[in-house]
Formats: sequence, structure tokens, C-alpha cells
Amino acid sequence: MEFILDLLYIYLAVYSVYFLALAVRNLNDRKFKSRYFEYGEKENLAVVIYSHNNKSELENLIEQLKQQDYPIDCFRVFAILDNCNDGSDLIFANNRFVNVVNFTEKTLGKDKAVSLLLEQLKADAWVGSYLFIDGNRSISSDFLTKVSAALQKNNVLSGETLMQTDDLDIIDHIKAVYQKYHMNFIRKARSLFGLAASADSGVFIIKKDIVDKIGNVDFKDINSELKYSLLLSKIGCPCAYNPNVQTFVNSQGYIFKRPRISQRLKLFVNCLKSIKSFDFVFVEHVLSLILPNFWLVTLGYLYLLKHSYKYYFFVDFKVVLFTFILLILGFGISLINSKLNVKEICILLSYPIYSIGHIIKNLPPVRAVITKLTDGKINEKDKLSIDVIVSTGKTDLPCKLEFLSDKDLSRVRFIFKNKKYTTGAHLRMVDALQELKSKLDDYGFILKICSCCSHFTPYADGTTNMLKGYCDCDYPSPSIKEPKSSLIWNSCAKFSPAKLNSLIEEMIAKGNS
Repeated sequence: MEFILDLLYIYLAVYSVYFLALAVRNLNDRKFKSRYFEYGEKENLAVVIYSHNNKSELENLIEQLKQQDYPIDCFRVFAILDNCNDGSDLIFANNRFVNVVNFTEKTLGKDKAVSLLLEQLKADAWVGSYLFIDGNRSISSDFLTKVSAALQKNNVLSGETLMQTDDLDIIDHIKAVYQKYHMNFIRKARSLFGLAASADSGVFIIKKDIVDKIGNVDFKDINSELKYSLLLSKIGCPCAYNPNVQTFVNSQGYIFKRPRISQRLKLFVNCLKSIKSFDFVFVEHVLSLILPNFWLVTLGYLYLLKHSYKYYFFVDFKVVLFTFILLILGFGISLINSKLNVKEICILLSYPIYSIGHIIKNLPPVRAVITKLTDGKINEKDKLSIDVIVSTGKTDLPCKLEFLSDKDLSRVRFIFKNKKYTTGAHLRMVDALQELKSKLDDYGFILKICSCCSHFTPYADGTTNMLKGYCDCDYPSPSIKEPKSSLIWNSCAKFSPAKLNSLIEEMIAKGNS
């Protein structure tokens, strides 16, 4: 027990010094107040907007891009409309300013939709950097100028998100204030020290050659964004936070996201195994995954103060008290440059109540109970749900596929109304899909997805699951030139049944060759 308390104190003492260093460094932020962005070379920017039913905000964003003080020949705008049914496509009638990619068959999600577009832009040598921004954001007239200037200092960037908090409920208000504090203190101070930041797909800028090197971006969810950020640090291109790159968002259209503690711990363990040489930025980024909550640190200190005062401890009570004072001092200094008013500071002090409740809710036993009570709506497995169509030869039936990954094994679950069929566990997702396809074939059903379509040509993409291929019809958009990249579970109105089992068997054969 004493050994555990010794390790706990060392951990808290190191964190206290680290926290104080961040607070002091954040006092001098002249680096971000200089006006160097008025000069320098202009970057060729491909502005990629992702929108799903954000018509009014999207229209406003397009107008703001038209009013930029940035040279018009130095940026191009690509708008991804992901199955929008609010008339968003009408914004671009007779509009040559924007290159529109309109997905109409189903909602693909940001990660998949953006990946399909990037496949087509890969060969475009004009593009210098990608700027990804959500369609519900708004920007100032010098936004692109500041982005271009920031790219002179860093190759990968995330920016500040500003939001109104007046119409939020108490829980979201607490989270919004904490996020504001986190951006104006933690993220900014880390950037001033040259440390890595987490990618934010809401506003994210990256050099094209880095995307080409990695192969793609990863905007599936907040956990995948964190994993992608660590990958960038590992290859020597860490994401930097720049508060000059500001976007504004309506509170109704913003989702508060934080990576799960379990996901952070899993990434921490996996990254420790992959550290082969000492790269300070990458190693620090990995260690930051286990940074504690400030209020849990305070509770830890209170216990250690009580213990060291009454019992023998390897350091004196006064030493424990001194490092605790350093922590409190750091917190007080951190508030100076955090841009919080008195009301927001009071709300911030209530964050531990929410934080502790959130931690308790996500403890494995508690999550198991919640999962049982909610009939499995919360699942620890990685799960991708896809709406698909199955043809009986006479009619089409709306169904659902769930791609499940757990402990490096893959399964596919087929759902029709209240009936479910789950394949066995396979090492590759393509093998699980092959089992399902064979099962449906036995009953005379045709699964109308790309891997079962005559227009689809698979290729070995270097991954175990082999999920990619090319489509030779007009899907996803006739405005994009050949070849068109697709995924094995995509679907479209141009589906044409392939020969029985041939395509998936071809993929398996290529993977084994």
C-alpha cells in the first residue's frame, strides 16, 4: 500500500509542476498576437466543407468564403452534401464558385464522404493544403489569410471554436465553459511550448503531402481523431493549435465530445509498445493520454496530506503541502488568460460534479448495467451500422448491416425487422461478409452493396480487411472523373448483380497472393 501511495505522490507532484509550467507559459502569448499573417507566400487551399442538412448555415458560410480577403486564385471550395433533404443543393444552382459532391442514396458520414473526395483530389498537383470545415460554422473575412499564415509555422493545424452559451442547459453550459477554459489555457499553452494538439475535424488544416503519405484522414469519431493525432505526432508532423484560426458555431449545432478514458488508456498502452526511439513530442503526446482530471488530483492530494500528516511517508508533510500549493497556484494563474468572466469561473468550479458523475457512468460495471437496461444500445465493441437493400428478385427489402470488430476479430450482423443473423468470427471483415453473402444466396436473396455489384472492382489496399475498390458507374457523382474509389458496403441506384461470389472471392485471392 505504501508503495502505491509513493507512486501516486510522484505522479501528482510531476503533474503539479507540469500544470504550473503551462499556466506561467500561457501568460506570454505574444506569439499569437503578431501580425505576421499579413505577409508571406499564399498557400493553395482546397476548402472541403462537409454538410448534412445545414442549409442556412452552409449558405452563410459560402457567402463568407466569397468575401474573403484571400486571393481568389489561391483557394477552391468543395462542398460535400451528405444525403441532405433540406434543399441544400438548391444553394449551388448555377454556382461555379463551389465544386459540389452530392451523395443522395444514403448518409455516408463525414469520414467516408471526405475519404471519397480525397481519393479524387489525390492526383491534383495544384492543391497545397486541405482545409476541412463543418458546414454549420461561420468565419471572419480574414480567415483564409490567417490559415495560410499559420501554415508557414506548422504543417497540421486545429483552430478555436467560439460558441454562444446563453441558450444551453446547465450540463451543456458546464461542458461549454470547460471547453473554453481548455482551449484558452491547456491547448494554447501546449502550443506555446511546441507540444502536440488533438485534431478537430470541425476545423482542421493539413498539408496535402502529409495526407498522401498517410493515405487518408480519420474523422470517424472523437476517438479516431485522437488516434489520428497520435499518428501525426509519430511521423513527425504533430497537430498544432492556433487560436487565430477561429470559427463560430451555433450552440444547437454543436456536439460536445471527449475521448473515453478506456480508449485513452488503450491508446496509451499500444503507443508505448510502438515507441522505438525517443521523440520528445510524440512521447509527451503519448504521456498526455494519462493526464488526470484536475479535481481528481485535488482529491488525491487531500488524501495524501492527511496520510503524510498522521503516518510515516517517504516525503515530509510540508513537501506534500508545497507541491499541492504549486497546483493551486497554477490553477489561479491559468484563469488569468483563460478569457472567463466571473460567472463562467463559478460554473467551471462546478465541473468536478459533472466529471465525477461522467466517470462513474462509464465505469465498466455501471456501463454493463446500463447496457442491459437499454437493450444493448451501449456496446464496447467498435460497430459500424449501414442501411442496405436486399433484393428477393421481385421486391427490395430495407435491412441493416452491422460491422463488428472486437479483439482483432470481425463479424457482420444482418438485421431485418426483428430478425438477426450474425456471422462467425473471422480475421478479416471481407471473410465475414463472404459468409453472410453465401447465406443470403442460399435463400435466393441478393445483397445490393458494392462488393456484390458488377460495377465494382476490388483491390488490395494493404490492410487486413480489404475494404476498398473502384466503381466504374456514375456513383458517387458524375462530376468527379474516373476512377472512383468506393468501399465494399457502399450502395447506389446503379447496382447490377455480379456473378455469384466472384468478386469477394477475387478479393480473398488477391489478399492471399
